[in-house]
This record gives sequence, C-alpha cells and structure tokens, in this order.
Amino acid sequence: MEDILNQQPQTEYTEENIRHLSDMEHVRTRPGMYIGRLGDGSQPEDGIYVLLKEVIDNSIDEFKMNAGKRIEVNIEDNLRVSVRDYGRGIPLGSLVDAVSMLNTGGKYDTKAFKKSVGLNGVGAKAVNALSSRFIARSVREKQMREAIFERGELISDQTTETTEENGTYIYFEPDNTLFQNYQFRPEFIETMLRNYTYLNAGLTIVYNGQKILSRNGLEDLLNDNMTSPGLYPIIHLTGEDIEIAFTHSSQYGEEYYSFVNGQHTTLGGTHQSAFKEHIARTIKEFFNKNHEFQDIRNGLVAAIAINVIEPTFESQTKIKLGSLTMAPEKDSEGNPYPLSGVSVNKFVGDFIKENVDNYMHKHPDVAEAMLQKIQESEKERKAIAGVTKLARERAKKASLHNKKLRDCRIHFNDIKEQEKKEESCIFITEGNSASGSITKSRDVNTQAVFSLRGKPLNCFGLTKKVVYENEEFNLLQAALNIEDGLEGLRYNKVIVATDADVDGMHIRLLIITFFLQFFPDLIKKGHVYILQTPLFRVRNTKKGKTVYCYSEEERIKAIEELQPNPEITRFKGLGEISPEEFTHFIGKDMRLDKVTMKKTDAVNELLEYYMGKNTMERQEFIIDNLVVEEDKVN
Repeated sequence: MEDILNQQPQTEYTEENIRHLSDMEHVRTRPGMYIGRLGDGSQPEDGIYVLLKEVIDNSIDEFKMNAGKRIEVNIEDNLRVSVRDYGRGIPLGSLVDAVSMLNTGGKYDTKAFKKSVGLNGVGAKAVNALSSRFIARSVREKQMREAIFERGELISDQTTETTEENGTYIYFEPDNTLFQNYQFRPEFIETMLRNYTYLNAGLTIVYNGQKILSRNGLEDLLNDNMTSPGLYPIIHLTGEDIEIAFTHSSQYGEEYYSFVNGQHTTLGGTHQSAFKEHIARTIKEFFNKNHEFQDIRNGLVAAIAINVIEPTFESQTKIKLGSLTMAPEKDSEGNPYPLSGVSVNKFVGDFIKENVDNYMHKHPDVAEAMLQKIQESEKERKAIAGVTKLARERAKKASLHNKKLRDCRIHFNDIKEQEKKEESCIFITEGNSASGSITKSRDVNTQAVFSLRGKPLNCFGLTKKVVYENEEFNLLQAALNIEDGLEGLRYNKVIVATDADVDGMHIRLLIITFFLQFFPDLIKKGHVYILQTPLFRVRNTKKGKTVYCYSEEERIKAIEELQPNPEITRFKGLGEISPEEFTHFIGKDMRLDKVTMKKTDAVNELLEYYMGKNTMERQEFIIDNLVVEEDKVN
C-alpha cells in the first residue's frame, strides 16, 4: 500500500493556487450559497423568484417602517422585472455599495430597520451579480442617483435632479447563461404578492397594472385558499408581533401557512411547531376532556405570522425558521430588547392560551361546532384503531425496500443542503417493466421508485380506514411517511409516472384521488407532479440525431427537421422505453406538470362527478362525446 501511495502523482499547491474572488464573482461562482437552486422558473422554489423576493423584501421593509404604502411590480415578457417603492430611498452616497458590496446595508442598524427579513446585507447584491443587467435608482429630496451594472460590474453611475417622489427603483434581467430558458410564471408571482398583502394591512401592490391588497389579513388568506368550507367562521386574532387565523374543515389532515417578518416559511419552523402544540393544548384544556391532539387538529386549517428581531433561518432562502427566541439580548447600541430571552414557543403559547380560550368562552356556538368535529375525528380514529395497528405492523414486515420501494439515499426531511432536499423525489409507477426501467436509469442519490401492483382502489367517498386496510395505500403512506402530517415527508416531489394511454390516465386519476381525499395538503403545498414522457421517437441514423416528441405537433416538426424518411417509433408504454433512454426523461431536463389545487377548482364536485357513482349525467356526457367523435371519423 505504501508503494502504491508513493506512486501517486502529487498536485502542486503554491501561492498561485490561492485566489481571491470579488463579492460579485463569489456570488456568480457559488450562487447556491445565496439563492438555493437556479432553475428555469417552472417551480416556485426556482432562483428567479428568490431574486424577485429579495428585491420586494427591501420595499416591504420600507413599508414596515411607515415609509411608502404602494409598491409597483412590472414583469415584461415574463423575462424582465422592475420594482418601484415610495419609501425613503437608499442614501445616495451609499447606493452603489448597497447593491454591490456584500455585508453592506442599513439593516445592521436596528434604529433604521426593525423586524426585517433581510438582515445579512446579501439580497440585492445577489440579484445584481446574477443579472445580465441591473439598474438601481434612488430618489431623495429631488435628487436621483442611478447605477447600472452588467453581471455585477458597474458600467454607469450618475446623479441628476428630478421631480419624482422619494423611493427606490430596481430593474433586473436574470442572467440566462445561469437561469437557462427561464420564464417568470404569473401564477407564482400572484401568490407571492398576495402573501405580502395578507401580512401588511394598508399595503397596495400594483402588479402589471392590477391592484392587489388585503383588508382582513390572514383571514383573507384562509378564505382565498381553503378548498373545503369552514365548519365555523374563521377565528382571527391579532396582537403585538403576532397574528393567527384558523378554522376546521371536513378535509382530512392539517393545513398550515406560516410567516416570519413577512417571509413565507413554507417548511415551517419553531413558530409553526409552537402553534400546533399550543392550539391543541388550549382547546383540550377548554373542553376539559382527554382528547388526543391528533383528533383536535384533524381538519384544522390555520395561518400564523410573527415578527422576530434578527430572525435566524435554516438557509439563505429563508423557508424555515430556526430562531428559538423572539429577540437577542441587546441592540446595536447595547440597549436591551423588550422580548429578549423570550422563547418563540412561550410567546406563541401565551398568546394562544389567553386569546383562543377567551374567544371560545365568548362564542359557545363556535366551541360547539369545534367539539362536534373533534368527536367525529375521535370516533373514526377509534373505529380503525385495530386496523391501524395491524397496518403499521404489516408495513414494517413488508420489507418496503425489496418489494415496493427502491429508496434513494437523500431525503427531504433529513439533510440541511436545501438544493439536494429539493431534488429528492419518488416516482409512483405501475407494473414491473415500467418500474424496472426507471429504477435502472434513476439517480440513486435523490430518486426513489414505488411500484404499484395493478390499478389502485377508487377511494372517493371512503373513510381513512381504507388507507390502512388497502395494502397499496398503506405501504405508499408508509413510504412517504405522511401518516402524521407533512413534517415527516421523505421526498420533495411525489411524481406519478404512468403510461400515456387510457389505463395510465385512469391510474393517474386514482392516485390523485387518493391524495385529494386523505392528504390534500400534499397537493396544496406543491409536492405532487405528473411525469411527462415522450410519445414518439424520431431519429435519422445517418445524421446521428434523435428527437423525442411529447406531442403530435413536436412529431411533425421533428420529421421536417430530420428529413428524409426518419425512423419513427410510437411508445405505447413506459415499459417500452429502455433504461438508457429513460435517463433523458428523468434527468435535469425532466418534464413535470405540477398538480395544483385552489378554491375555484370545486374539487368535491369534480370528484363526485368523475369518481363517484355512475350517474346519469356522466353517462350522458360520455354518450354525447362519443357521438361527436364518431361524427369526426365519418
């Protein structure tokens, strides 16, 4: 062994190997440290939305300091962004440093900014560095300074007189050499902007000319997002640095929206955990009965927003709160904070204990509706208690890793590297051939495969007992680790991968029905996707070129491109696609359609129509459409 080691060539390590990167170079070299993933805008977690959020956060912080009640956001051609606020404006002498020098900013001074999201002096600089063009303008007292950058390099800087209102204007174009083929999705933008208005009463955001505002805060958020009606009016309570809203619905599971200093913490954190614990305890103590927490929270839909001084998040993308206390001991001048040393758990718990308990005493009709829901959940849980225990034992004995689940090495709930967590996924397939092809071509680090045996049961209208009685559902629930909520979810993306034929579509619908019926939050939180696989392969062996086509239009275009007489293959099922080819479809260019769920979808009505009993209306619909198809053929 020593001889072998001595034979290894040694790489020289000298002063020439030591490099210093400028701030902008460092951001461009290591973008993941600053914004998480890059992406192309097809997912709400993609980096271009982090860039937009970083810019808007600065304008929101101005609003929080009572400076400017209107923010204008314009996105041209889904590619170029401008944000204009009417706050105090960045001090003109520091404008260039504030948008180009890391660890520089006004938010280190707690007198100028309190309870801000962006405290690390990074956000605007990252946007600058990762944009092909970046313009920062600041207007203060009839003077305007404008700095123009390209990929973080200053190319123009001038100050002029102006009649414009005070405030800041930021324009940026994400660098398409980093964010390849990117586009901003309006639906993601609207969700982001609405969340800002829910959390900032009195704020108006004008998005491409459309006004967005909220008058009732988190109550509006729940009303706009609930897909099942509340069993009693939403309880909406506010206090100093805290706001909560909640109700129960007839859906299974729990649904939470949590925020810190205006930041949507999609992965929760200490404040959300505290809410879950104390809302259940307070309700239990109010009724003075031995209710289980899971029965109290079943069907709960809730939102919580708190303000924390100098919050600590688990990553630069700020989607999970790590702070244990509401404020550090002292501010930048050594003065003690009022909430210094108060834990987030205690702060949230004290507020809920006092205010929720008071509300329920004053509204016995609400308390009665809540008790009825809890008792129904308790009754159902006890009815399936024996089945549940046996099902858990079956799941343990089933040897998931050999029979149903080919697991991956990295999971969503057990590592800190945000980008790797987001890549973790599980493919739900049907049949040995399809699961075999995906298993052989997958990335074993981040991609798992769960194989169904035949068509799953249509579970619409059934109780949760079926989840434990049906082996496929029981093992799928165990593989995802979602029995007790999404906190234990092992994969960021749950991808339904079925054939693009009638049977495949039916299986896809049955799986989605299962999630909608028992785990709706899995869909609402954006974890469920449909895998798009090609219908055709068009290739010209002489040219050595192959094109995979996902539609008839793409097939026609490929034939024109690869003339003359290219070879055309029609894929009838996933099992016909070789593992070597499958690597093209589940790699970095994987095409996914997110399954979404919003209030206007009328989910219960749709499920009743398509998945309920064979009604006359559905029979007539099928007959009418068959006649239309026959007419087309004739």
